[in-house]
Amino acid sequence: MYSRTEAQNLKQEFWVTFGKAFPRKWILYDTKIKNFQFKFDADTSQAEVSLVLSMKDRDKQMVFANFISEKSSEFDYLLATFHLDTHHITEYGKEWVKLKSEKLEVSIYNKNSWREIFEFFIKEMEKLETFFLLFEDEFLALDSQV
Repeated sequence: MYSRTEAQNLKQEFWVTFGKAFPRKWILYDTKIKNFQFKFDADTSQAEVSLVLSMKDRDKQMVFANFISEKSSEFDYLLATFHLDTHHITEYGKEWVKLKSEKLEVSIYNKNSWREIFEFFIKEMEKLETFFLLFEDEFLALDSQV
């Protein structure tokens, strides 16, 4: 078990190592749509790549979720490893929509699994970004309509 400081340092080392090993500018928060963002996450038991819709307006979340669901079925070859969770509850009790891909049985605290996590991040985020870029104009139009 790690102390709080050791855990923080290891997490920081993980993200710095990832950034240095795979230097690339990801879309992440630069979608031009408020509360529509891509995320990398890793913890003690899994890694995750996701598209998160955290708009306060639940109806707006669902409009985007329906669009993603419709389009992702057409592009299953890109998003076959992703799951759309329209009722994701955050640790703070907020309801979000999350399109995510998970890699289980890896840990940010196990340096031996870092390479596996990094490769998972790259592969899955490239798929997610490709999907977004295919429909970027439609996403932006949808945002201005809702």
